[in-house]
Amino acid sequence: MTENDLLYTLALQNVPNIGDIIAKRLMSHCGSAEAVLKEKKQNLLKIDGIGSVILNNLFKADYLKAAEKEIDFIKENKIKVSFFMEDIYPERLKHCIDSPILLFETGNIKLEQQHVISIVGARKITTSGIAFCESLVEALLPYNPVIISGFAYGTDITAHKAAIKNNLQTIGCLAHGLNQIYPKSHKKYMVDVEKNGGFFTDFWSSDTFDRNNFLKRNRIIAGLSEATIVIESAEKGGSLVTADIAHSYNRDVFAVPGRTTDSQSIGCNNLIKQQKAHMLTTPLDIPYILNWKLEDNKKPVIQKQLFVELDATEKIIYNYLKENEKQQLDVIAINCNLPVFKVAGVLLSMELKGVIMPLPGKLFEII
Repeated sequence: MTENDLLYTLALQNVPNIGDIIAKRLMSHCGSAEAVLKEKKQNLLKIDGIGSVILNNLFKADYLKAAEKEIDFIKENKIKVSFFMEDIYPERLKHCIDSPILLFETGNIKLEQQHVISIVGARKITTSGIAFCESLVEALLPYNPVIISGFAYGTDITAHKAAIKNNLQTIGCLAHGLNQIYPKSHKKYMVDVEKNGGFFTDFWSSDTFDRNNFLKRNRIIAGLSEATIVIESAEKGGSLVTADIAHSYNRDVFAVPGRTTDSQSIGCNNLIKQQKAHMLTTPLDIPYILNWKLEDNKKPVIQKQLFVELDATEKIIYNYLKENEKQQLDVIAINCNLPVFKVAGVLLSMELKGVIMPLPGKLFEII
């Protein structure tokens, strides 16, 4: 994209009443953002769905001046910009009707040939929610997924930190321009996120910070991902908006169920009840439903290994399976007095060590 193309596309992006869907329609008709801004108004009014209210501000010179200023900011801060029709634009996001016409990026983001999931949930995440999120990311490590979230309080930052801990790529989708960070207390995580991934936004440096930005930001979180996972949610919340958007994009949604009396489980339980989400009780549900395959060099050795060191939890499960032969994951968890999400991660670790092997029906047995 040339600087001239960027100038006019930025100007078009900044015009009130012209969102991404209308902007794409105008560019498709005229050929480019520059052609749109130089076209006669009466010709644009002939386009289906385009009225005088939408075009009211289109030809004001102020937007080109603002675009010039934003280009200066982009250059000074070495921000990467991708246009929705370019190859460098995230492939999954291209297929979303309301995806940004321009996406701004910092860091070292690589999405090609990668499993990409978003993890969202309550800002006031519970202790068990944190434990599940951390175990989930750790258990998925062999599949090398990219972890997307919103860099906000609670579930978001828990997911980012878990990804960093496991040396997985993680991407924060921001509800503001790249000249600031919210919340300010998360500034200390920015360097690690950019080393392990980076940040996306479609907001300008001049955009006013607003609560409604979070709802707009959520379409990017959902659009980038092949699946969205809701860890916890009250009856209403931003994570449910993200889940609804992902569902509208025909992407998989997973929700962690909880007790009906737990306020932070109401949203997840409702998603499952409304058949908008798969019930997520173990991390292994994700690769199973999404049909992820392990790379050859990460597949477990299907033969009994000698002198394998097992930790305390692995020994409990090993001894149980030794006495009871093949068993289902849930049964193992109940009889070993361990949480299901913990057992799932341990079983995957034991599988990679060549100690056990999975069987159809979520059964496991000693090799």
